[in-house]
Formats: sequence, C-alpha cells, structure tokens
Amino acid sequence: MSLSHAVLTSLLEKPSSGYDLARRFDKSIGYFWHATHQQIYRELARMEAAGWVASITAPDAGNTRKRSYRVLPAGRDELGRWALEPSAPMDLRDEVTVRLRADAALGPLGLESELLRRITQHQDKLQTYRNIEARDFPAGKPLGRNARIQHMILKKGMLFEQGSIDWTQEMLTVLAQA
Repeated sequence: MSLSHAVLTSLLEKPSSGYDLARRFDKSIGYFWHATHQQIYRELARMEAAGWVASITAPDAGNTRKRSYRVLPAGRDELGRWALEPSAPMDLRDEVTVRLRADAALGPLGLESELLRRITQHQDKLQTYRNIEARDFPAGKPLGRNARIQHMILKKGMLFEQGSIDWTQEMLTVLAQA
C-alpha cells in the first residue's frame, strides 16, 4: 500500500486542509498505516502534480498558506484501480521475536520486562479501540454499510491487540518454565 491511497481514501471521506487531514489521519487510518505530517504534505503535493487532487485556499486561511484539498476524478480512478490489485498478507516483522530466538539460542536473556512492557502497550491500544467502538458503534444502534465496514476494520485491530496480549502472556509462561 502506498501513502497516496490512504490519503485519497481519507480525502474522499472528507475533503480538508493538509493540517486537518494529518490530524484526522492520526485518529483513524493512522492506527493501521502510519505517516508523519511532513510525509502527508509531500504526498499531497505529489498527488496534486499528478492530477489526483486539487487544492484551493481554505476559507479560514486568513494570512496563512492553508489549502483545502479534494479528490479529482483521476484520483478516484487511481484509488479504484489500486483497490482491485491483489495484495500480499501482512508481513510480520517484529524485533521482539528475533530477540526471543536469540534467547532460545543463547539461554535466558531476561526479556520478561520487555514482554510485560509490550503487554501494557497492547492493552492501552486495545482500550483505545474499545473506547472508539463504544463512541462510534454503540450496541443496538443500526449501522449503514460504510459504518459496518469501519466497525469491522476496528474489530480487526481489536482482535490483533487481544491476540498479541494472549500470545505474549503465553510466551511469559514459556520463559518462566525454561
């Protein structure tokens, strides 16, 4: 996936300034695809040069250079083309798994504190996702197709965090038995 497709998706959801897009990105797509604000601004300029987005001076710009971006038909076409391409499954690259292999090869290295720290991080993110779910997808509230899709994406993140917590707790048990 490229950043441009994540930005196009976010702009289709709501045209906005680069600053507002970057802030929204941090609170939505950013949970699954990280980008700095600087990367987003560079991508907006590249996409505007490619004819995928257009910008105008934002109504609330005042004396700033604030621009408001919207997706053009060529951007919609590009996003549709990309969405239909085959994609590889997520590549699991996690430094702690290599450290655990080193523990297996060298003998106990004392990785328990790192694993406990990881559990806390996963618990925090899981709680963030649960808070979003309670706020945006309350039980019993009928949801349209778009909201159901967004809820399922959130559930994927929740399952990932819970699975990571469960696996790490099991790994702590294995290390304690060694």
